[in-house]
Amino acid sequence: MNNFSIPSIYNWYRNTIRNPKYRWWMILGTLLYIFSPIDIAPDFIPVIGQIDDIAILSLLVAEVSQILIESAKSRKGTTVASDTASTSETSDKTVDVDAVSVQ
Repeated sequence: MNNFSIPSIYNWYRNTIRNPKYRWWMILGTLLYIFSPIDIAPDFIPVIGQIDDIAILSLLVAEVSQILIESAKSRKGTTVASDTASTSETSDKTVDVDAVSVQ
């Protein structure tokens, strides 16, 4: 318990949500925590009660969006590699451009 700090909790959450075996459990648990009245800071306290929910929700959105971006990049990377063979013939053309300064 000596490593109980914000970065260690963030790293644990990030590593667990990126594990496909536990991903949906973490998402479900995070959503249950957000909508549960039992929190670290209870929701009936005006500002402090919503701060922990906003922090957890932003962490969830950031990690899920990062997972979606990485999966889209990996899918796009496989299709781009197959498309480059057909476009390599057209990339040999040279285009001359005259630059004009704007003042």
